[in-house]
Amino acid sequence: MHRRTLFAALAAATCLTAPAFAQDGMTVGVSWSNFQEERWKTDEAAIQGALDEAGAEYVSTDAQSSSAKQLSDVESLIAQGVDALIILAQDASAIGPAVQAAADEGIPVIAYDRLIEDERAFYLTFDNIEVGRMQARAILEEQPSGNYVMIKGSPTDPNADFLRGGQQEVLQDAIDAGDITIVGEAYTDGWLPANAQRNMEQILTAEGNEVDAVVASNDGTAGGAVAALTAQGMEGIPVSGQDADHAALNRIAKGTQTVSVWKDSRDLGQRAGEIALELASGTAMSDIEGAEAWTSPGGTTLWSEFLNPVPITQDNLSEVVDAGWIDQETLCQGVSDGPAPCN
Repeated sequence: MHRRTLFAALAAATCLTAPAFAQDGMTVGVSWSNFQEERWKTDEAAIQGALDEAGAEYVSTDAQSSSAKQLSDVESLIAQGVDALIILAQDASAIGPAVQAAADEGIPVIAYDRLIEDERAFYLTFDNIEVGRMQARAILEEQPSGNYVMIKGSPTDPNADFLRGGQQEVLQDAIDAGDITIVGEAYTDGWLPANAQRNMEQILTAEGNEVDAVVASNDGTAGGAVAALTAQGMEGIPVSGQDADHAALNRIAKGTQTVSVWKDSRDLGQRAGEIALELASGTAMSDIEGAEAWTSPGGTTLWSEFLNPVPITQDNLSEVVDAGWIDQETLCQGVSDGPAPCN
């Protein structure tokens, strides 16, 4: 039986946010791991914008943090007749069958923001090792000595270890010199802020609150760490993040978070939409503008494109306002006599 027929029942049972398909246009399906992070809505709007401009259709699913659901989601998208797939993998080690299913149908796959160890997937992301370096540089500049805590990302997301590797590169000399000591380190299951807060609380208890800085790997985990610190009256010690979530930028303006590495997901989403349409039209991965051959830590060579991130601190908060990423009122809510543009 044909794979599309096999998946038809699944598709009928799965709720997709989908417009009616245009007979003469392409359709791109997006499998989101979850929508808990503020930023994915921005990515989605950018992908939709690129597709709308080209007269293509958009369909999507939300795996709700379930790797098993994501596999059935992808099967359902394939059954809908998509011409290309964009996958934000919930679990990099579990997504393989979905890529295989797409390959069986000749449907190109983009590994969106998170690595999928499969040469058949085009890897589109920001330079996550550099993001980790930027986080650690900003914290080390603020706090060049003392006890550090590392709040990492999800253990099922390769980005967590890319970030951690970049952080270690920057901190290693200070560790070797005895200037800083890593007193606690924990992965954050599902990148959930509540899990990060719990981890931070446990480390604070174990260390008797003798903590001077926190290298948190994204803004959700930073928020969890700040909540734990605030409960102990320790808000204001250096904390890192990434994604330039509005709440995190507001924390930077208030002084409870030091840096958020801004990965303009409007650019990432737009490129994903553009590349998906090119691949669906028959363009080889190697012929995508900006594509480079890249070998993963697991030894897989993939065609990839890496966009450049920007660290946002109190010194350059105006950049995100000027770029239309956040409005001044949202950025400066609750801030008095803060950094520009909140002064």
